[in-house]
Amino acid sequence: MSDALPDWTGDTAPLRALQQTLAQQVVLRDAFAKPLRTVAGFDVGFEDGGATTRAAAVLLDADTLAVLDRQVARLPTRMPYVPGLLSFRELPALLAALAQLPQAPDLALIDGHGIAHPRRLGIAAHFGVATGLPSIGVGKQVLVGETRMALHAMRGAFTPLRDGTTQIGWLLRSKPGCLPLVVSPGHRVALASAPELVMRFTTTYRLPEPTRLADRLASRRDHPRSAD
Repeated sequence: MSDALPDWTGDTAPLRALQQTLAQQVVLRDAFAKPLRTVAGFDVGFEDGGATTRAAAVLLDADTLAVLDRQVARLPTRMPYVPGLLSFRELPALLAALAQLPQAPDLALIDGHGIAHPRRLGIAAHFGVATGLPSIGVGKQVLVGETRMALHAMRGAFTPLRDGTTQIGWLLRSKPGCLPLVVSPGHRVALASAPELVMRFTTTYRLPEPTRLADRLASRRDHPRSAD
């Protein structure tokens, strides 16, 4: 496999070291197409008691949020769940789902974390570095870090998420009355741009449309014939 995704040998130390190396390749500035024409959501689930990794990709028009294509890729699960190394488990299927789309998106929103990770390489950052695509992590709960300011209840409010003195993302109130999302850049997106980009693609649900639709596919709650 590529340098960003070595074979699983059972030894976690090289993978943790590789995370630190790949994290140095993350670009934290806006380097995406303007205007954005397409956006895609990605998520991962598991079948067969975890033996099969099921990755979903949904491509949308960035202006209308109309679904342009949706794909599901299934691969044998390559390694067990290891805390902090989830991206090495999920990335092969995500790359396969990406390859099945008719075109690469201008921006990828991924269910998971970008740099809001102990070694600054969550799945969105790993995906971004491996593909070169602009990416943002949209997590459902904090993996690392804390906030020092209360988050306003208003829709669209956000507050910094910090690991010590370093800002690694934001808590974003995407929907009033719901728990906030953890938003962090993955690659080729500035820290300051990430929450506003996520809100651009958020309608009436807690999750932005790209990852909401991908979540439905990955969790088997949506079964279009084209995907299965």
